[in-house]
Amino acid sequence: MVRDADTGSNPTDNPALSDLIATRISRRSLLGGGAAMAAVGLLGVSNATPAGASTGARGTGELIEFTEVPVSSADTLVVPEGYVAQVLIPWGTPLSTSGPAWKKDASNTAEEQAVQIGMHHDGMKYFPLKSGASGSSKGLLVLNHEYVDPIMLTPDGATPMTPEKVAKGLAAHGVTVIEIREKKGVWAPADSEYNRRITGTTPVTFSGPVGPDHPALAANNPPMGTLNNCANGFTPWNTYLTCEENWNGTFGTTSTTWTPSATERRYGITAAGFNYNWHLVDPRFDVAVNPKELNRFGWVVEIDPFDPESTPVKRTALGRIKHESATFTEGSQGRAVIYTGDDENGDYFYKFVGSDSWRQLRQQRKSPLDHGTLYVAKFANDGSGTWVPLVFGQGALTAANGWTDQADVLLRTREAADAVGATKLDRPEWVTVHPETGEVYVTLTNGTQGATTGPDSPNPRPNNIYGHILRISEAGGDNGALTFEWDIAFFAGDPGYLPEGALVPPGQTLFGSPDGLYFDRDGRLWIETDISNSSQNLASRKYDRIGNNALLAADPATGVVRRFLTGPRGSEITGITQTPDSCNLFVNIQHPGETTTAWGTPTPANPRVVSNWPDFDPAGRPRPATVVIRKKDGGKIGT
Repeated sequence: MVRDADTGSNPTDNPALSDLIATRISRRSLLGGGAAMAAVGLLGVSNATPAGASTGARGTGELIEFTEVPVSSADTLVVPEGYVAQVLIPWGTPLSTSGPAWKKDASNTAEEQAVQIGMHHDGMKYFPLKSGASGSSKGLLVLNHEYVDPIMLTPDGATPMTPEKVAKGLAAHGVTVIEIREKKGVWAPADSEYNRRITGTTPVTFSGPVGPDHPALAANNPPMGTLNNCANGFTPWNTYLTCEENWNGTFGTTSTTWTPSATERRYGITAAGFNYNWHLVDPRFDVAVNPKELNRFGWVVEIDPFDPESTPVKRTALGRIKHESATFTEGSQGRAVIYTGDDENGDYFYKFVGSDSWRQLRQQRKSPLDHGTLYVAKFANDGSGTWVPLVFGQGALTAANGWTDQADVLLRTREAADAVGATKLDRPEWVTVHPETGEVYVTLTNGTQGATTGPDSPNPRPNNIYGHILRISEAGGDNGALTFEWDIAFFAGDPGYLPEGALVPPGQTLFGSPDGLYFDRDGRLWIETDISNSSQNLASRKYDRIGNNALLAADPATGVVRRFLTGPRGSEITGITQTPDSCNLFVNIQHPGETTTAWGTPTPANPRVVSNWPDFDPAGRPRPATVVIRKKDGGKIGT
């Protein structure tokens, strides 16, 4: 989710990665002096322009051979020649055939919304229900719902705020588990014992150092709900990990005497929040009345999609931040490794490393996500880096410096990372791991962490409006290692606009604000973009030649990037998963039709000002939706 004018809440003078990148580029100026040549050296790819990279001609690479789609500003979804896209489960789809039907005027009640697909689909995972070929035609789709748009959610919008509107908003957040089946190339949701919604009022529990009885969690209501569910992860023991991101924006207060504590300021808590205004009618979200409710959010939540009666568990050993991704991979000795970014301008990149083999811990009936160490990344300008432990009693995290115990460190993860000198990043978001090399790829969507500009500045992109993708190689190929090397895999941007577009290799397909990332089994890197609706299609924001948000495929070995899909107006492309046979690709289209500078502002009276996708009903409204894409010939996606 884009937050315009995001200045972040990090007040420290910790080093910024943008400065380190700039220093490295400056030191490589002997490559030729030009920004593009410096980028080639940093990327480690050929300077040759890939054939057809920006013209849509058929590629020559072994991995990426589809015909690239052009830039689009149309209110439609476009996929390559030879592919078809099917809208599968838009917002409001009932979980069962006997459930309440979607009402196009948004008059479904909160009770009805609680048994329908939620709003603003985001991270997602397909879990096959059977082994072998049949697992690619029958499975559970588990997906996040990041936030709600009050203009679209109810017939009369956000004003006046009522308890029923709060209840519907809570019901539209969270996670959906739904069985889907394919027959003759067509997918459909199925009535199933597995189908359920986890919402903002579902009972939850806590595990790890911040247990359910910890005093910091003693709010005025029972522990319940997961909110602002953005990116995701999954485990080899078949559970789903959902990430609570912009949870701070759901809280607020009208109190004239309330002032935020240092920790609340560091987490971006304000009296206004994101103008949800739930606090006006529900004291649960009033920070002056119920401040400990804040501590129940900002976690990675583990859900068992195969047990409809299971309680979601907030795994506190992974830290409390604005989580983007909870990407699982395996380190040496079979230890669980979880990578996660904190999606805020100037915040940090983390990983959790298990204390022992995850298999052994499970044999001992212990969660692998409760036993281990949380680290934060510290980058050096020579391309090296270290993982600094966030452990009570080590380094700056001592009682003498005001820290109480490990639970305190995890409740105040951002402040702990500040204290150990972690490196500021330009909005670290999704993480994916190369299936063969084990290299870690991280999107830095955009930001403004740079130093002073000028011809002699060590920082060529102080105003990082386009973003880039970071690549990390862990020492010895062990994802649990404590040192790493880093580089830039891809710079986003439009080289026609300088200096912001500098460092983009000549001929690279244009894209901006990379967000979602996903490696398929063959090593294609799928890149989803999240250009702010205040920038989409605007020359004044240097985004006019990039168009609507898109899904791209990239080959890290060659540097080839091709545009695979473009979305409708106002939408973000997010959430990505495949069937085991790689022949069905699921993608989420989030917030189509939301307010944009280029196209206008929807109102309750006319919610169709920007978009009317996917229904195009003259009396309807835009609906976020999951789309499934396949090749007409049944082949692998991306070929």
